[in-house]
Amino acid sequence: MIQTLDALRRGALAGARELTLREGLTEFPREILDLADTLEVLDLSGNALTGLPDDIGRLGRLRALFCSNNRFDRLPPGLGDCAALSQLGFRGCGLREVPAEALPPATRWLTLTDNAVETLPDALGERPALQKLLLAGNRLTALPETLAGAANLELLRLAANRLEALPAWLAEAPSLAWLAWAGNPFDQGEPSAPEAIAWSVLSVERLLGAGASGEVHRARWTDGAAARPVALKLFKDAMTSDGLPEREIAACLAAGAHANLTGALGRLADHPHGAQGLLMPLLPEDWRALAGPPSRASCSRDVYAPELRLDLDVALRLARDVAAGAAHLHARGLSHGDLYAHNTLWDGAIGAAVLSDFGAASFLPGGPGDPLARLDVLAWGRLLGELLERTAQPAPPAVRTLLADCLNPAPHARPSLAHALDVLAA
Repeated sequence: MIQTLDALRRGALAGARELTLREGLTEFPREILDLADTLEVLDLSGNALTGLPDDIGRLGRLRALFCSNNRFDRLPPGLGDCAALSQLGFRGCGLREVPAEALPPATRWLTLTDNAVETLPDALGERPALQKLLLAGNRLTALPETLAGAANLELLRLAANRLEALPAWLAEAPSLAWLAWAGNPFDQGEPSAPEAIAWSVLSVERLLGAGASGEVHRARWTDGAAARPVALKLFKDAMTSDGLPEREIAACLAAGAHANLTGALGRLADHPHGAQGLLMPLLPEDWRALAGPPSRASCSRDVYAPELRLDLDVALRLARDVAAGAAHLHARGLSHGDLYAHNTLWDGAIGAAVLSDFGAASFLPGGPGDPLARLDVLAWGRLLGELLERTAQPAPPAVRTLLADCLNPAPHARPSLAHALDVLAA
């Protein structure tokens, strides 16, 4: 709920645990500090702030701060004094500098997407709770070596920076499961001869769903005399939290057709407002996402419906179908980078599924067999574990062994997804 500055100044928000202000603020309202005994979540996104008070550390209970789409040149140093602050969102603020002292000791989830940051402090890798780090769309040429010691780092977005290569330690990071790097200078992967489908031959129908990067509509594509129903994804921005829409389109087209991928029919051309888009086969209407995306509390883990229970054979069919889609990507020299239940669409019955959303997909620098593919294996292992937790029957010993192998903190010791498919087939 969006509150008002007037209500804050009248004292009508005393005792508030969450506060959201959207009033074109150019200065931080000092009355916010009067909520220090209770305030846990503060959202000041979409204002015109250029700084925060040096004594913001008085907000000792503050856990989450969102300041995206303001006008900060540097991450405010006073944030480092916020003892409980674990989630910070500063997307699209024009940030150029991230001082070490601005990083709270409890930092768990840091979003700096779509800024102008060139360097990051060594202190970033010295935050033991760091789990989720979004850096797409900056000017980074290197990462702090201390990040190699960030044992709890699970999700990292590096797309659309200025990296000439990925640090070698990324392929050995023990907990890293979701990594995106497309759109850096070393990223040379391209699809061959993508088909362009003109806006004029499409008839857009109803909205099917929406996410951080865009909206998916049901549409009708008239190809010659025939018309067929399709899914049309229209991208919202030039930069998403995962990276660039054009790199998502390139990866999706390069992946080719597979029964366990949403797939692509072609790239949209000639949209009247210049929007980028991707045409995909239309799934049955009753198919749905297996889970919801991560929440503030879960950080990098999906949120399942509490009532979801699966027969063992359904859980293993789901796991097999997702593994088959991801293994196909690896054979094509691609990493999915976002292998999650919320990106798994399934039939809700027998476990038939497809892997969707290529927003974090990247071309493997070393092609098929690149060690970075083992990060997807960890993500798949976590998905397998989540599925098995929702079954009443015990998994066969071979599946339990496979799960343990996929979750191995030593990435080079993890099996390939092709091997996982062999185990599940047996």
